[in-house]
Amino acid sequence: MRTIAASAASFAVLAFGAAAESVAESVVQSVAQIDYMLECQGCHLPDGSGSSQGSVPSLLDSVGRFVTVPAGRSFLVRVPGSAQSALDDTRLAAVLNWMIRKFGPAQVAATFEPYTAEEVAQHRSHPLTHVARVRSELLRQLEESAQTLPR
Repeated sequence: MRTIAASAASFAVLAFGAAAESVAESVVQSVAQIDYMLECQGCHLPDGSGSSQGSVPSLLDSVGRFVTVPAGRSFLVRVPGSAQSALDDTRLAAVLNWMIRKFGPAQVAATFEPYTAEEVAQHRSHPLTHVARVRSELLRQLEESAQTLPR
């Protein structure tokens, strides 16, 4: 009888732990979405489409592509909106992770290595001064890497 009770108790602890972890992840995602609304959507808009004049780039099916090239990960942290955000490194990492999962592209969102607070802190200490030039170079690299991928 004690073995059954002990097994049941162990199962309950494991189930509760998994449920608590799931709830914690949901809270992180909800806070990240709220932080996007407060810190990013004023320029990038609620749907991530950016400005129609091109002064604020669309995030749709593009933001995640940057993490597929070496300098792209740091770029997303170092752009002025990220680097100068009032968010701490942990919350900025969560927002970047949320944006990549939300705005994709889906194949990148499903497999990318999430940002950590430590990584954000490292890149954030060196904000970009020539955003358009760096972005253009990264887009060129992305175009080249897309051509070398098997179709």
